[in-house]
Amino acid sequence: MRIARSRWARSGALAAVATLALTACGGGSVDKATEANESQAAGAGGECGELNMAVNPWVGYQASAYVVGTVAQDKLGCTVNYKDLKEDVSWQGFGTGEVDVVIEDWGHPDLEKKFFADSGDGTASDFGPQGNIGIIGWFVPPWLAEEHPDILDYENLNKYASEFATSESGGQGQFLGADPSYVQFDEAIVSNLDLDFKVVFSGSEAASIEAFRTAEKNKEWVIGYWYEPQYFNAEVAMTRVALPAYEDGCQDDPQTVACDYPETVLKKVVGTEWSQGDSTAVGLVQNFTWTNEDQNVVAAYIADDGMSPEDAAAQWIEENPDKVAAWMS
Repeated sequence: MRIARSRWARSGALAAVATLALTACGGGSVDKATEANESQAAGAGGECGELNMAVNPWVGYQASAYVVGTVAQDKLGCTVNYKDLKEDVSWQGFGTGEVDVVIEDWGHPDLEKKFFADSGDGTASDFGPQGNIGIIGWFVPPWLAEEHPDILDYENLNKYASEFATSESGGQGQFLGADPSYVQFDEAIVSNLDLDFKVVFSGSEAASIEAFRTAEKNKEWVIGYWYEPQYFNAEVAMTRVALPAYEDGCQDDPQTVACDYPETVLKKVVGTEWSQGDSTAVGLVQNFTWTNEDQNVVAAYIADDGMSPEDAAAQWIEENPDKVAAWMS
């Protein structure tokens, strides 16, 4: 789906065995340190090697990727390569070995058909849910929902279309799209529900956030594509507009979509060849799961507090040792 800010690729991670050997100084003998090293290596079941982690362009994904990557580096001695890629490009990397893990997939039936074994080339595999529940929809800032509550029903949107008009919407109401690479059907929804709106893409998560923040502060008319998990919702409690209810099959044809987005159990997708190998990171990725709240904390560290993704991940890991230990079991 959705913009992660600038990221720092991390490579050349120290091996866990070397780390243990260094930290053992002063407390015990070399023999004891060696035994500890061997015990860890045996428990891990081998070596990690390189871990190629796709980083899709939204800060929540960035949070998930760097937490898993930091654990892989610090606990398993992996060399982690973070790769800033759009969603569809990430999947293409499974077959070449350039990408091992997409840690947060928002549902791509088209890509599954192309890359999963039952219908495609088999280079990608579903690695199960990662704990987050994705909610996409049409949202307005809270001031607008409070002063015009009927706007929360799509059938009333045309009544207010002129209020949303901008220089970019050509006399129609403007619907603020996000990054056009995200999972989105907004142009079809506008057309098929006969709404007097034009989709104008913000281009990024950061641009959408700034538009919603300004709209709430200045009581400006903005309606747009938004989602959860998302740290910004703690600052501005965006309010969802009800579209026709989602039903199975209503989004099968992207051109005829006239329904709301479903709640989505976000999942991990990995390279099949990588998952069948002996990297110790395979078990970590398979076991990884956390909540929307967990992700929002790390995302806020990055986007609000200005921490680097590495530092944000390290802080959360330090604060949540039990959750990390469960992934390592």
